[in-house]
Amino acid sequence: MVVNYHHVTRDIRCQIYALKSTGSSLRKIARIVGKDVSTISREISRNTGERGYRFNQADSKAVERRSGASKVPKKLTADVEKSIRSGLLKDWSPEQISGRLSLEREFISHETIYRYVWKDKREGGLLYKHLRHRGKRYNKRGSGKAGRGCIPDRIDIKERPLVVEEKSRIGDWEGDTIIGSKHKGAIVSYVDRCSKYTLLKKVKQKTAEEVTKATVEKMAHLPHSVLTITYDNGKEFSDHKVIAKALNTTCYFATPYHSWERGLNEHTNGLVRQYLPKSTQFTKISDNKIQAIEDKLNHRPRKVLHYKTPFEVFFARQKSKPSVALHC
Repeated sequence: MVVNYHHVTRDIRCQIYALKSTGSSLRKIARIVGKDVSTISREISRNTGERGYRFNQADSKAVERRSGASKVPKKLTADVEKSIRSGLLKDWSPEQISGRLSLEREFISHETIYRYVWKDKREGGLLYKHLRHRGKRYNKRGSGKAGRGCIPDRIDIKERPLVVEEKSRIGDWEGDTIIGSKHKGAIVSYVDRCSKYTLLKKVKQKTAEEVTKATVEKMAHLPHSVLTITYDNGKEFSDHKVIAKALNTTCYFATPYHSWERGLNEHTNGLVRQYLPKSTQFTKISDNKIQAIEDKLNHRPRKVLHYKTPFEVFFARQKSKPSVALHC
């Protein structure tokens, strides 16, 4: 019985050689090996050498022919190139262009279109600028390497104790980083949700290692236990388990792009910007300057604290639970 067309394999070529040597007809060979008679005829005519049909030689010739054919550009005629360029100039994606061409019976893969764009770019063309990411590498969400939110063993804010939301006890912190001009240097900032007491520490680079070291240095000797820390999803906090172990605390992460879940920290960073505008190069700011800003914030009366200072509330001898919740 004749089966659907597939490439002739080396084993089939061995059978063809043996049957042909016994004088079998093409139809008989085709029936035995399960191929169409036209396939057998084409195989013998294409791969017969000066000494006749031999399976080793036939297999080598077929492999060489396929290898050469795969290197020849296919279907990128002038009309197809014109259609690709037209689609790109309308800001269509290569996948959209490929799909549209298939409706016109022109089957071009989106990978081929991308290769065409990269070739154009190497030659000084600007087609790549019409791609949505302009040729930048794109990480799939959930790939394990996607940008913000990619935190190993991340504990979501939904698992955080409800008492933290009340801002009624000292020891629940929010953490973030403030970036210097041209992304040079950073400041690690923490604020206690209840007292609004602020901690600031400059780091040379916004790396997980430096942020972790700065955090432990600033928080290891506080008079109150660090009960919880809530972060955003920046990768500089990917070593949160090291922080949690060093401070005997639990670190939680806000929902990505829900900055209001850490509103106090965002507000505090805004207060810091009063002294360090976004144009400030942090590499030129001394540690003493950062400490002076921290002191200013902690010794400034706050309406939300009934005009007490964060320092007074944080270091008050009386640690009983306030009668009302304090909000930023």
